[in-house]
Amino acid sequence: MARQRPDWNPAALREYREKHGLTLEDTGEKLREIAERHNFNIAANFQTIWGHEKNIYPGPHYRRAYCLLYGRNEAELGFRRALPGEDAQVEPVAAPSNPQLPDQSEAVRTALGSIQEGTEDVSSEDLRNRLLSAWRIHSEWSSDQGPTVVLVGGFAGSGKSEFAKFLGRLTGWPILDKDSLTRPLVDQLLVALGGAAHDRSSDLYREKVRPLEYRCLMEAAWDNVDCGVSTILDAPFVSEFSQSSWMQRFYNRCKSKRVSVATIWVECDPDSMRDYIEFRGAARDTWKMEAWDEYLASINLEMRPQGSHFVVDNRLGAAIAMADQARDVLSGGGL
Repeated sequence: MARQRPDWNPAALREYREKHGLTLEDTGEKLREIAERHNFNIAANFQTIWGHEKNIYPGPHYRRAYCLLYGRNEAELGFRRALPGEDAQVEPVAAPSNPQLPDQSEAVRTALGSIQEGTEDVSSEDLRNRLLSAWRIHSEWSSDQGPTVVLVGGFAGSGKSEFAKFLGRLTGWPILDKDSLTRPLVDQLLVALGGAAHDRSSDLYREKVRPLEYRCLMEAAWDNVDCGVSTILDAPFVSEFSQSSWMQRFYNRCKSKRVSVATIWVECDPDSMRDYIEFRGAARDTWKMEAWDEYLASINLEMRPQGSHFVVDNRLGAAIAMADQARDVLSGGGL
């Protein structure tokens, strides 16, 4: 049964469209442009717009696009009743004869105004100021260039996670570590499928679980990228980097989102890798330690990623040692 919407006024959309001098086709084109900028899931055409102006209630993404198109909130466009303190004009406002670009700082400040104290021991003003400052820094950096995705890969114990953390410290970009994101779920999924929680060497893991791990990692990355946030991905990427088809699909998707890519492979020598794996003592490394020669025979130490990439030479821990020195200086040490 259709949901009852007693506060909905479909005629308001038509009135706003006509005040702005737009045809149904014009409106559809502008909504599609908005959808592309904001990654909205809509495919507006004149029939869709006509239906919204008659008796078909628009979905969430359509309503958001209409609000951006007409510069009005949902209450003003007749979609719902106004919230307390929210203005909803009865008569639509005509489009300005000489439209000017809105003040970005004021737009952000207005949007942040929805954050209010829920308890007496917090300050919404302090939080809004911190968010506004972060936006200013982010917008200044990204005004001339889009976000960047950095893929940091390498074999177990190569030092890739330490190098990814070093890059995160330098840039302030978030790090998405595959194990941190998925390990608890992966352990339980393996058990549920009849395997061992810390198994990372069986066909069960490789065929049923590993693809889901990387899917979670990549989906989290796309969420950041869609917000214009540069992101560092930390995972072995051994299978992915070995496939030119996977690399090309990834580069194509990033290009479509105006995202630059940096693929980094961290290489290391077997003895150093083993030292680090033994030191961290993770249960998921049990098989590697018990069958070290067999494990080494299963990997190609000469491997390099397909396509454009960088290499970090961490043999004997040299690169991480230099990163440690840099971190020490940045934190006030080295005196």
